[in-house]
Amino acid sequence: MLPRRTLQAANCAMIWKTRRGSLDLTHHSRVMGILNITPDSFSDGGAHSGSAAALAHARRMISEGAEIIDIGGESTRPGSQPVSADAEMERVLPVIAGLRAEWDGLISIDTSKAAVAAAALQAGADIVNDVSGLQADPGMAEVCAASGSGVVVMHMRGVPRTMQDAPQYEDVVAEVRGFFVDRMRSLVDAGIRREAMCFDPGIGFGKTPEHNLVLLRSLDVLAPAGNSILLGVSRKSFIGKILGTQDPALRDWSTVAITVLAREQGVMLHRVHAVRPNVEALRMTEAVLGVLQLSSPP
Repeated sequence: MLPRRTLQAANCAMIWKTRRGSLDLTHHSRVMGILNITPDSFSDGGAHSGSAAALAHARRMISEGAEIIDIGGESTRPGSQPVSADAEMERVLPVIAGLRAEWDGLISIDTSKAAVAAAALQAGADIVNDVSGLQADPGMAEVCAASGSGVVVMHMRGVPRTMQDAPQYEDVVAEVRGFFVDRMRSLVDAGIRREAMCFDPGIGFGKTPEHNLVLLRSLDVLAPAGNSILLGVSRKSFIGKILGTQDPALRDWSTVAITVLAREQGVMLHRVHAVRPNVEALRMTEAVLGVLQLSSPP
Protein backbone atom coordinates (compact mmCIF):
# COMPACT_ATOMS: atom_id res chain seq x y z
CA MET A 1 0.00 0.00 0.00
CA LEU A 2 1.41 3.39 -1.01
CA PRO A 3 1.52 6.05 1.73
CA ARG A 4 -1.14 8.69 1.22
CA ARG A 5 -0.27 12.38 1.22
CA THR A 6 -2.49 14.70 3.19
CA LEU A 7 -4.20 17.63 1.48
CA GLN A 8 -1.91 19.99 3.38
CA ALA A 9 1.16 18.20 2.05
CA ALA A 10 -0.27 18.21 -1.46
CA ASN A 11 -0.65 22.00 -1.16
CA CYS A 12 2.97 22.69 -0.18
CA ALA A 13 4.91 24.92 -2.59
CA MET A 14 4.35 23.60 -6.10
CA ILE A 15 5.64 25.42 -9.18
CA TRP A 16 5.28 24.36 -12.82
CA LYS A 17 7.88 25.97 -15.06
CA THR A 18 7.02 26.63 -18.70
CA ARG A 19 8.59 28.69 -21.47
CA ARG A 20 6.40 31.62 -20.41
CA GLY A 21 7.49 31.60 -16.79
CA SER A 22 6.39 29.77 -13.68
CA LEU A 23 2.84 28.79 -12.81
CA ASP A 24 2.26 28.79 -9.05
CA LEU A 25 0.09 25.80 -8.15
CA THR A 26 0.59 26.06 -4.41
CA HIS A 27 -2.96 27.06 -3.51
CA HIS A 28 -4.99 27.72 -6.62
CA SER A 29 -5.86 25.15 -9.26
CA ARG A 30 -5.88 26.03 -12.96
CA VAL A 31 -8.05 24.94 -15.86
CA MET A 32 -6.70 23.85 -19.25
CA GLY A 33 -9.30 24.26 -21.98
CA ILE A 34 -9.40 21.58 -24.69
CA LEU A 35 -9.25 22.79 -28.30
CA ASN A 36 -9.43 19.87 -30.72
CA ILE A 37 -8.83 20.84 -34.34
CA THR A 38 -9.71 17.38 -35.61
CA PRO A 39 -12.53 15.77 -37.59
CA ASP A 40 -12.73 12.69 -35.37
CA SER A 41 -12.20 13.51 -31.68
CA PHE A 42 -14.69 11.62 -29.50
CA SER A 43 -16.53 14.63 -28.10
CA ASP A 44 -16.13 17.60 -30.43
CA GLY A 45 -14.59 16.29 -33.64
CA GLY A 46 -15.13 18.78 -36.45
CA ALA A 47 -16.73 21.39 -34.19
CA HIS A 48 -13.74 23.75 -34.33
CA SER A 49 -12.20 22.97 -37.72
CA GLY A 50 -10.67 25.99 -39.40
CA SER A 51 -8.68 28.73 -37.74
CA ALA A 52 -11.55 31.17 -37.33
CA ALA A 53 -13.80 28.69 -35.49
CA ALA A 54 -10.90 27.40 -33.40
CA LEU A 55 -9.81 30.88 -32.33
CA ALA A 56 -13.38 31.83 -31.48
CA HIS A 57 -13.67 28.80 -29.20
CA ALA A 58 -10.29 29.55 -27.60
CA ARG A 59 -11.47 33.10 -26.84
CA ARG A 60 -14.67 31.74 -25.31
CA MET A 61 -12.75 29.36 -23.03
CA ILE A 62 -10.37 32.14 -21.97
CA SER A 63 -13.32 34.41 -21.14
CA GLU A 64 -14.70 31.60 -18.96
CA GLY A 65 -11.47 31.26 -16.97
CA ALA A 66 -9.13 28.91 -18.84
CA GLU A 67 -5.51 29.82 -18.13
CA ILE A 68 -4.09 27.24 -20.53
CA ILE A 69 -5.38 26.33 -24.00
CA ASP A 70 -4.42 22.81 -25.14
CA ILE A 71 -4.43 22.57 -28.93
CA GLY A 72 -4.46 19.19 -30.67
CA GLY A 73 -4.53 18.19 -34.32
CA GLU A 74 -4.71 14.41 -33.99
CA SER A 75 -7.41 12.40 -32.25
CA THR A 76 -6.27 10.00 -29.53
CA ARG A 77 -9.69 8.46 -28.83
CA PRO A 78 -9.81 4.65 -28.59
CA GLY A 79 -9.54 3.15 -32.08
CA SER A 80 -8.28 6.35 -33.70
CA GLN A 81 -5.86 6.22 -36.60
CA PRO A 82 -2.64 8.28 -36.67
CA VAL A 83 -2.19 11.23 -39.02
CA SER A 84 0.97 12.57 -40.59
CA ALA A 85 3.06 15.29 -38.98
CA ASP A 86 2.36 17.54 -41.96
CA ALA A 87 -1.41 17.15 -41.57
CA GLU A 88 -1.17 17.80 -37.85
CA MET A 89 0.91 20.94 -38.34
CA GLU A 90 -1.42 22.23 -41.03
CA ARG A 91 -4.26 22.06 -38.50
CA VAL A 92 -2.59 23.49 -35.41
CA LEU A 93 0.12 25.97 -36.41
CA PRO A 94 -2.15 28.76 -37.74
CA VAL A 95 -4.27 28.55 -34.58
CA ILE A 96 -1.26 28.64 -32.25
CA ALA A 97 0.23 31.60 -34.10
CA GLY A 98 -3.10 33.42 -34.18
CA LEU A 99 -3.78 32.86 -30.49
CA ARG A 100 -0.26 33.89 -29.50
CA ALA A 101 -0.63 37.14 -31.45
CA GLU A 102 -3.56 38.19 -29.28
CA TRP A 103 -3.09 36.44 -25.90
CA ASP A 104 -0.26 36.24 -23.39
CA GLY A 105 -1.53 33.12 -21.59
CA LEU A 106 -0.21 29.58 -21.75
CA ILE A 107 -0.60 27.53 -24.93
CA SER A 108 -0.10 23.77 -24.94
CA ILE A 109 0.45 21.55 -27.98
CA ASP A 110 -1.11 18.11 -27.68
CA THR A 111 1.16 15.89 -29.78
CA SER A 112 3.47 12.90 -29.65
CA LYS A 113 5.57 13.97 -32.64
CA ALA A 114 8.80 15.87 -32.09
CA ALA A 115 8.53 17.74 -35.40
CA VAL A 116 5.04 18.98 -34.54
CA ALA A 117 6.12 19.97 -31.04
CA ALA A 118 9.15 21.89 -32.36
CA ALA A 119 7.06 23.77 -34.92
CA ALA A 120 4.34 24.52 -32.37
CA LEU A 121 6.87 25.86 -29.87
CA GLN A 122 8.35 28.06 -32.57
CA ALA A 123 4.85 29.33 -33.39
CA GLY A 124 4.29 30.34 -29.75
CA ALA A 125 3.36 27.29 -27.66
CA ASP A 126 4.73 26.99 -24.12
CA ILE A 127 3.90 23.40 -23.11
CA VAL A 128 4.11 19.98 -24.76
CA ASN A 129 1.35 17.56 -23.77
CA ASP A 130 2.39 14.09 -24.95
CA VAL A 131 0.00 11.16 -24.42
CA SER A 132 2.89 8.73 -24.89
CA GLY A 133 4.87 10.14 -21.98
CA LEU A 134 7.58 11.31 -24.45
CA GLN A 135 8.19 7.74 -25.60
CA ALA A 136 6.60 7.58 -29.07
CA ASP A 137 9.20 9.81 -30.75
CA PRO A 138 12.86 9.53 -29.69
CA GLY A 139 13.41 13.18 -30.54
CA MET A 140 10.70 14.56 -28.26
CA ALA A 141 12.76 14.82 -25.07
CA GLU A 142 15.48 16.76 -26.90
CA VAL A 143 12.93 19.23 -28.30
CA CYS A 144 11.43 19.83 -24.86
CA ALA A 145 14.79 20.14 -23.13
CA ALA A 146 16.20 22.57 -25.70
CA SER A 147 13.12 24.80 -25.66
CA GLY A 148 12.58 24.87 -21.89
CA SER A 149 8.93 24.02 -22.42
CA GLY A 150 6.60 22.73 -19.78
CA VAL A 151 5.91 19.02 -20.24
CA VAL A 152 2.87 16.87 -19.54
CA VAL A 153 3.96 13.24 -19.09
CA MET A 154 0.96 10.96 -19.55
CA HIS A 155 0.58 7.27 -18.79
CA MET A 156 -0.92 5.13 -21.55
CA ARG A 157 -0.96 1.35 -21.86
CA GLY A 158 -0.55 0.55 -25.57
CA VAL A 159 -1.46 2.95 -28.39
CA PRO A 160 -4.78 4.69 -29.09
CA ARG A 161 -5.80 2.25 -31.83
CA THR A 162 -5.62 -0.77 -29.50
CA MET A 163 -5.30 0.58 -25.96
CA GLN A 164 -8.77 -0.51 -24.86
CA ASP A 165 -8.31 -4.13 -25.96
CA ALA A 166 -8.53 -5.83 -22.54
CA PRO A 167 -6.02 -3.73 -20.53
CA GLN A 168 -4.68 -5.52 -17.44
CA TYR A 169 -2.74 -4.47 -14.33
CA GLU A 170 -1.72 -6.21 -11.14
CA ASP A 171 -1.82 -2.91 -9.21
CA VAL A 172 -2.80 0.03 -11.43
CA VAL A 173 -1.91 2.68 -8.83
CA ALA A 174 1.56 1.30 -8.15
CA GLU A 175 2.22 0.75 -11.86
CA VAL A 176 1.18 4.26 -12.90
CA ARG A 177 3.18 5.85 -10.08
CA GLY A 178 6.19 3.67 -10.92
CA PHE A 179 5.94 4.75 -14.55
CA PHE A 180 5.98 8.40 -13.50
CA VAL A 181 9.03 7.95 -11.29
CA ASP A 182 10.91 6.11 -14.05
CA ARG A 183 9.96 8.65 -16.71
CA MET A 184 10.94 11.56 -14.49
CA ARG A 185 14.41 10.09 -13.94
CA SER A 186 14.88 9.41 -17.66
CA LEU A 187 13.67 12.84 -18.71
CA VAL A 188 15.84 14.63 -16.14
CA ASP A 189 18.79 12.67 -17.55
CA ALA A 190 17.71 13.89 -21.01
CA GLY A 191 17.95 17.51 -19.86
CA ILE A 192 14.35 18.36 -18.92
CA ARG A 193 14.03 20.16 -15.60
CA ARG A 194 12.06 18.28 -12.98
CA GLU A 195 10.01 21.39 -12.21
CA ALA A 196 8.98 21.59 -15.88
CA MET A 197 7.05 18.31 -15.60
CA CYS A 198 3.55 17.46 -14.54
CA PHE A 199 1.96 14.02 -14.73
CA ASP A 200 -1.30 12.81 -16.24
CA PRO A 201 -2.56 9.34 -15.13
CA GLY A 202 -4.20 8.87 -18.52
CA ILE A 203 -7.75 8.16 -17.45
CA GLY A 204 -9.31 6.07 -20.23
CA PHE A 205 -6.00 5.40 -21.97
CA GLY A 206 -5.51 1.65 -21.72
CA LYS A 207 -7.69 1.30 -18.63
CA THR A 208 -11.06 -0.20 -17.79
CA PRO A 209 -13.71 1.82 -15.91
CA GLU A 210 -12.64 -0.02 -12.75
CA HIS A 211 -9.00 0.98 -13.30
CA ASN A 212 -10.10 4.59 -13.81
CA LEU A 213 -12.08 4.64 -10.58
CA VAL A 214 -9.21 3.17 -8.57
CA LEU A 215 -6.88 5.84 -9.94
CA LEU A 216 -9.39 8.60 -9.16
CA ARG A 217 -9.43 7.44 -5.53
CA SER A 218 -5.64 7.61 -5.39
CA LEU A 219 -4.72 10.84 -7.16
CA ASP A 220 -2.88 12.16 -4.11
CA VAL A 221 -0.21 9.45 -4.31
CA LEU A 222 0.42 9.24 -8.05
CA ALA A 223 2.82 12.10 -8.84
CA PRO A 224 6.40 12.23 -7.57
CA ALA A 225 6.55 14.52 -4.54
CA GLY A 226 6.72 18.17 -5.53
CA ASN A 227 5.14 17.68 -8.95
CA SER A 228 1.53 18.17 -9.94
CA ILE A 229 -1.04 15.87 -11.45
CA LEU A 230 -2.88 17.10 -14.53
CA LEU A 231 -6.24 15.35 -14.68
CA GLY A 232 -8.13 14.82 -17.93
CA VAL A 233 -11.48 13.10 -17.35
CA SER A 234 -13.70 15.46 -19.31
CA ARG A 235 -16.66 13.71 -20.99
CA LYS A 236 -14.80 10.39 -21.15
CA SER A 237 -16.51 7.15 -22.06
CA PHE A 238 -16.17 5.55 -18.62
CA ILE A 239 -18.53 8.23 -17.32
CA GLY A 240 -21.04 7.25 -19.96
CA LYS A 241 -20.66 3.57 -19.12
CA ILE A 242 -21.31 4.21 -15.44
CA LEU A 243 -24.26 6.56 -16.00
CA GLY A 244 -25.62 5.16 -19.23
CA THR A 245 -25.03 8.45 -21.05
CA GLN A 246 -24.17 8.03 -24.71
CA ASP A 247 -23.88 11.72 -25.59
CA PRO A 248 -20.47 13.08 -24.45
CA ALA A 249 -21.91 16.59 -24.08
CA LEU A 250 -24.23 15.28 -21.34
CA ARG A 251 -21.24 14.24 -19.20
CA ASP A 252 -20.14 17.74 -18.21
CA TRP A 253 -21.70 17.79 -14.73
CA SER A 254 -20.25 14.36 -13.95
CA THR A 255 -16.89 15.81 -15.00
CA VAL A 256 -17.43 18.71 -12.57
CA ALA A 257 -18.08 16.24 -9.74
CA ILE A 258 -14.78 14.48 -10.45
CA THR A 259 -12.98 17.82 -10.70
CA VAL A 260 -14.15 18.77 -7.20
CA LEU A 261 -13.14 15.42 -5.71
CA ALA A 262 -9.76 15.64 -7.43
CA ARG A 263 -9.13 19.15 -6.08
CA GLU A 264 -9.81 17.86 -2.57
CA GLN A 265 -6.96 15.39 -3.18
CA GLY A 266 -4.63 18.23 -4.20
CA VAL A 267 -4.93 18.03 -8.01
CA MET A 268 -4.15 21.52 -9.31
CA LEU A 269 -4.42 21.15 -13.10
CA HIS A 270 -7.68 20.16 -14.81
CA ARG A 271 -8.09 19.60 -18.56
CA VAL A 272 -11.74 20.08 -19.56
CA HIS A 273 -14.12 20.88 -22.40
CA ALA A 274 -16.67 22.93 -20.41
CA VAL A 275 -14.54 25.59 -18.77
CA ARG A 276 -16.92 27.79 -16.77
CA PRO A 277 -18.62 25.12 -14.60
CA ASN A 278 -15.29 23.54 -13.73
CA VAL A 279 -13.65 26.89 -12.88
CA GLU A 280 -16.58 27.85 -10.67
CA ALA A 281 -16.60 24.45 -8.96
CA LEU A 282 -12.87 24.75 -8.26
CA ARG A 283 -13.21 28.23 -6.81
CA MET A 284 -16.04 27.14 -4.52
CA THR A 285 -14.07 24.07 -3.43
CA GLU A 286 -11.07 26.25 -2.61
CA ALA A 287 -13.28 28.65 -0.67
CA VAL A 288 -14.54 25.74 1.45
CA LEU A 289 -11.00 24.45 1.90
CA GLY A 290 -9.96 27.90 3.10
CA VAL A 291 -7.37 28.65 0.41
CA LEU A 292 -9.45 31.18 -1.55
CA GLN A 293 -9.39 34.75 -0.21
CA LEU A 294 -12.89 36.22 -0.39
CA SER A 295 -13.04 39.68 -1.95
CA SER A 296 -15.92 40.70 0.35
CA PRO A 297 -17.72 39.24 3.35
CA PRO A 298 -20.14 36.41 2.41
